[in-house]
Order: sequence, then C-alpha cells, then structure tokens
Amino acid sequence: MAEHTGASNGARQRRQRPRRLAAADVARAAVTQIGGLIDHDVESVIAVQRNDDDGWQVGVEVVESHRIPDSADILAIYEICLDDDGELLSYRRTRRYARGQTVGRSR
Repeated sequence: MAEHTGASNGARQRRQRPRRLAAADVARAAVTQIGGLIDHDVESVIAVQRNDDDGWQVGVEVVESHRIPDSADILAIYEICLDDDGELLSYRRTRRYARGQTVGRSR
C-alpha cells in the first residue's frame, strides 16, 4: 500500500483554490469594460484599491471631449467597482474638468 505524504495533499489543495486577480489584471478589466460602456478614450488608471469586503475599486481618467489645442480637452474621473472575478458591478463619474485645471475647480 502506498503511503500518502502531506506535501502532495497540500499541493492538491492549493490547486483547488480559485486564483485571485492581481491589481494589474483588475485595472485592465476595468479599462476594457468602462471603455465599452461610455465610448470615450481612457487616458490612464489613477487608482486601484481592494475593498474591505469583496471586490475592487478602480479610478480611471477619461477624455470626454477632445479639443484643439489638447490642453483644452475635457477630462473626467470615473470610479469603477468590480467583483473578485473582475466583472463590472457599477461605475460613476466623480469629477469633470479641463486638462491642466488645478484642483478645486471642476465642472
């Protein structure tokens, strides 16, 4: 009769646990999903934070209106909530402003 070791048992248990998404994976998922919903160019990811409960909160900066010159573009910050699998739960625009505008004055 073969003897089972704890090491192989532990390895099997590790494989069965679902893989948690890394922050970079969550950021990419947020950019892809919000881009399909709001039809604006995502400029950058400005925040990624794991929630205390389950899921993630991601902040992205979006170009809502391209202008000439570029310094007159209208940008917005969106807050995106995703579940542990990277699926969109909700989003909302939290700020809208002209590129280069200082903090404190928003539209």
